[in-house]
Amino acid sequence: MPLPRMPRRMPTMFLTAPTLLRAGLLALLLAGLPVATFAQTATPPELEGIEASVERGMRDWQIPGLTVSVVKDDAVVWARGFGVRRLGQPAPVDEHTLFNVASVSKAINAAALGILVDEGKLDWDDPVIDHIPGFRLHDPVATTQATVRDLLAHRVGLGRLSGNRIRWISARPRAEQIERLQYLPLEQPFRSGWVYSNELYMVAGELVPATTGMQWEDFVRQRLFAPLGMSRSLAAFAQLQPGENVAMPHQEIDGEVVAIAQRDFDGVAAAASVHGSAVEMARWMRLNLGDTPGTVDGVRILAPETVRELHRAQSLVAHRAHEPLAAYGLGWRLENHRGRTVSQHSGSVDGINSLVYLLPGENLGVFVSANVHTGFTTALARTIVDAYLGVDGEDWHAASFAAYTDRKAKVRAERDAIHAARIPGTRPGGPLSTFAGRYADPLYADAEVRVERGRLVLQLWGDDLQVADLEHWHHDTFRAVWRNRAMREEFVWFTRGRDGGFEQLHIEWNLRPDLLQVGAYPSSYRRVATFLREPSVD
Repeated sequence: MPLPRMPRRMPTMFLTAPTLLRAGLLALLLAGLPVATFAQTATPPELEGIEASVERGMRDWQIPGLTVSVVKDDAVVWARGFGVRRLGQPAPVDEHTLFNVASVSKAINAAALGILVDEGKLDWDDPVIDHIPGFRLHDPVATTQATVRDLLAHRVGLGRLSGNRIRWISARPRAEQIERLQYLPLEQPFRSGWVYSNELYMVAGELVPATTGMQWEDFVRQRLFAPLGMSRSLAAFAQLQPGENVAMPHQEIDGEVVAIAQRDFDGVAAAASVHGSAVEMARWMRLNLGDTPGTVDGVRILAPETVRELHRAQSLVAHRAHEPLAAYGLGWRLENHRGRTVSQHSGSVDGINSLVYLLPGENLGVFVSANVHTGFTTALARTIVDAYLGVDGEDWHAASFAAYTDRKAKVRAERDAIHAARIPGTRPGGPLSTFAGRYADPLYADAEVRVERGRLVLQLWGDDLQVADLEHWHHDTFRAVWRNRAMREEFVWFTRGRDGGFEQLHIEWNLRPDLLQVGAYPSSYRRVATFLREPSVD
C-alpha cells in the first residue's frame, strides 16, 4: 500500500541527498570498517513514499538527524539515514551512524544475563543478594527477596522519582551507587506493581562481573555483539573512538535546537549506554524474531526458550483504556497494535531518542533513532508497520505532534503560573555568605554552595557539569539555572537550624519530561532532597 506522498521539501540544514549517503558508505569502505552484508538501497514497494513522510516529520519536529532500519522475515529490507550528525556540520547521518540507544540498552542487558542463564551461572529467580552481597534497599524484605527477574521486570518498587538523579553521579563507582540505594525509599511496596527503575538495571548489569569476573560492557561486546556481527556497536561511552561516525545529541534551548554535550552515563551503562547503527541494530532485531529466536545466520547466541522468556509478560503496567495489553517482560514493553502483540522499548537520554519496535507474529521489526528528543520515532515505526500490515494507516505523526504541542503549551502555562506566584519585593534572609558552605545527603552525596562575583553558586558532587547559578526568587528560595543548559532549571531553598543559621539546603528534583527546556516548572513526579550543612573546618 503506497503511503501518502508529501512535498519533498526540507530546510537547508537537512542533508539527505543520496550522493552524500553514498559518499559516507565509500568512506567506511576506504577506512576498512565493516559495512552491512546486504546491498539493499532501494526503498521496498511497501514503503513507497516513506522518505517524504520522514522529511515531513523531521521538519515539524526539528530533527537534525535520523536513522531507520526495517527487518522482515529475517531480512534487512531497508536501512537509511537522513539529515546530519550535528547541526552546523555537513557530515550526514547514514545507516552506519552510531546512535546512543539509551534505554533500549535494557533489553540488551537482559539478553546478556540470558546468556548466563543458558550457561547455568544464573537463574532468573536467584535472589540478587546471593550474587551481590552489598545489595541493600530501604525495605529489608526487598533486600533479601528481590530476584533477577524482579529487577528486570521493574517490580521491586524502586522508581526513577529520586533514583534518576543518581545517574548524575554516575562517575562514582557502581558499588558506591548500589550502597546508596538503601537510602532511597520505595515508591510502591515490594512486588505490588510496576515501577520503572534505571538504577536497578545498573544493579542487574553488575551480576555479570559478580558471576564471570568480566565488566558488563566487555561481556556484552565479546559474548553478544561479536557473535551477532555487531562489530561496531558499543556498550559504553568510554568505547567511543575519536572521529567515529556518531550522532551528537541536540535539544531545544531557549527556543532554538542546538547541539549539546554528550554526557557519559557509563556508571549506569547497563541501563542506558549502548550505541548502535541502523544496520547493526537490525541484527539485534533478527535475534529476537523468527521461528528460532536466539540464532542469527546459523550462530546460536541464546536458547529460543530464553528469548521467549524475555518477551513474556512479567508485570502489568498501569492499564490504559486504549491499550488492551500493557505489560513488561524482561527488558521489553509489551503492547498491542491492531490486534498484534508488540515487543518494544524506547530510549531517551540527553537529546537522543531511540526505539526498537517488534511484531514477532509478523516477523517484522523497526529501529528508529533521532538526535533530538521527539515522539516521531514511535510515529514513524507505527507508520512503517501499518504499511506492512496493508492497513490504510492512521496519520501517527499528526496525532503525536498534536499531543506534543498540547503538552508543550501546558508546560508553558505551568511555568507562567510559577512566575505569577513569585512574591515580589523580598530579600534573602541574610548576607549571601551565610548561605555558603558544604551540605551532604546520604543518597545524593555532596553539595557545595559558594559566593562567586556577588552571587550564589551551587555545585553538586564536585562535578564541573553540575554547576548552577542561584538566582534569588523570593525570601530564601532561589532558582538554580544550570550552566549546562541542557539541564532544566530547578528550585532550591534554605532553612535555619536551632542556632538561627542556615542549616539545610533543599533541592526539588524533577523528572525531566521529554519536552523542550522552557525554564523552571513543576512536575507531578518530583522529590525534595534535603542536604544537611556540614561543620566548617577552620
